[in-house]
Amino acid sequence: MSAHESPLLPSLARRGIPRAAEERADAVFVERARADATTRVLVVHDDRAPLRAPSSLRFVAPADVPDGAHWALLGRDEHGPVLGAVMPDGASRPFEGDWGPLRVVGASLPAADAELLVTAVSLGRWLRDSQFCPFCGARCELRMSGWMRACPECGREHFPRTDPAVIVAIDSATDPDRLLLGANAAWGGQRYSCFAGFVEAGESLESAVERELFEEAHVRVRDIRYRASQSWPYPRSLMLGFRATALDDGEVLPDGDEIISLRWFTRDEIGAGLRGEGEIGLPGPSSIAHALISEWHAEGA
Repeated sequence: MSAHESPLLPSLARRGIPRAAEERADAVFVERARADATTRVLVVHDDRAPLRAPSSLRFVAPADVPDGAHWALLGRDEHGPVLGAVMPDGASRPFEGDWGPLRVVGASLPAADAELLVTAVSLGRWLRDSQFCPFCGARCELRMSGWMRACPECGREHFPRTDPAVIVAIDSATDPDRLLLGANAAWGGQRYSCFAGFVEAGESLESAVERELFEEAHVRVRDIRYRASQSWPYPRSLMLGFRATALDDGEVLPDGDEIISLRWFTRDEIGAGLRGEGEIGLPGPSSIAHALISEWHAEGA
């Protein structure tokens, strides 16, 4: 990013409340907080959380959470600690009301709520799925206020896993008012987005960008520039957003497997899509793809 560019801020990357990591070492912190009726708890069911209103989360008291939940410290603000209570697989929602999925409501939440929800969903998937030691198979003990598991048999310590993935918006080589997007096979060709893929072992981010773009769209690029990052717990990704410029607009070709269609969009077409007026859908506002596309579109204003 050059000095004159303003930083990109995806909706799920806004800074919320402090995480209070220094308090995780207190072995009984969560237990004490659960015993305090004033402690606020964010309950998560899969990737959904209860809503007080369309643009705010609903917090409950510890006593309102049913048995069997996985607990963790999410952070602390001026009102005190905030705990996450993650419902186990197969559990029903613990109470009635509106529940919003992260990818739908994340962009409309205040910064503190958005960060709490993305943290709870990200950490919650690890809490549910990684209860046993991958080395010896023993059931691990939860420590560090929900942020570490210790194996009582082999002594290994395990932490939440995050997988880095690059996501890229591609500018035209010749026309500043064109942007290349692709349609994933999983979307049936009805939605176009940026190009994304996981970083492989031993690979730099720049190399991952070049490899993924050539594999998915047969396009070579220059001027690769980092823009921003955002957690995306589907299942446990850290999305690293980039912009790049094609070397030759005419050489693009979908791989036919993951990407079934490629299209150069004009700035007017992107604007219509962002307003929900286009024939082709674009990524939702909670995604970093939406932030990258919106940034490109705004440059022509």
